Amino acid sequence: MIGIIDYDAGNIRSVEKAMKYLGQDVCITRDRDTLLRADKVILPGVGSFGDAMNHLQEYGLVDVIHELTELEKPFLGICLGLQLLFERSEESPGVEGLGILKGENSTGGNYCILKGEILKIPETEGLKIPHMGWNSLTFQNQGRLFKGLEEHPYVYFVHSYYLKAEEESIVKATTQYGVTIHASVEKGNVFACQFHPEKSSRAGLQMLKNFAEL
Repeated sequence: MIGIIDYDAGNIRSVEKAMKYLGQDVCITRDRDTLLRADKVILPGVGSFGDAMNHLQEYGLVDVIHELTELEKPFLGICLGLQLLFERSEESPGVEGLGILKGENSTGGNYCILKGEILKIPETEGLKIPHMGWNSLTFQNQGRLFKGLEEHPYVYFVHSYYLKAEEESIVKATTQYGVTIHASVEKGNVFACQFHPEKSSRAGLQMLKNFAEL
């Protein structure tokens, strides 16, 4: 079963629909025990970094997400879900993100993981912010989400902030929109995409299929 974390994010149903189209058993939930029983977990999201963190705190999901990453379950953040995995965002000064950091888990194993900055897309003549539309990806570092895909697929973005990862090795895909955007990262059991695979036609469905088959 694939658990989709329910914290009132806007794109939950579209993620559910895409996974069901792929024949996956899906459960939208904020229940800790259900999420811990899931084989894989998705953190979707659109909207404000600060509001999203408030919802995750309100529903007691921050500690649950840390538990899930410690258990080394495949975990996928989508759009705002990618940004929330990091420590902070320029969008919401003073608000702490999930900060999925390097360390040892309670069983002595290593878990992930992610360091980087969430920055405002710089204003560039001829480019609108928010960035809404289709951009091609450039692959690097052999990302497992992109198995079986041809180079430079087009995927759908809706965002005003972007990731600049600290470790180049975790970056699996980039795109250009006035600046180099680290569009997908992967380390250990944690995967994340700034774009919306659930809205990215055949290429996006292949990425979700690859995640489901991990």
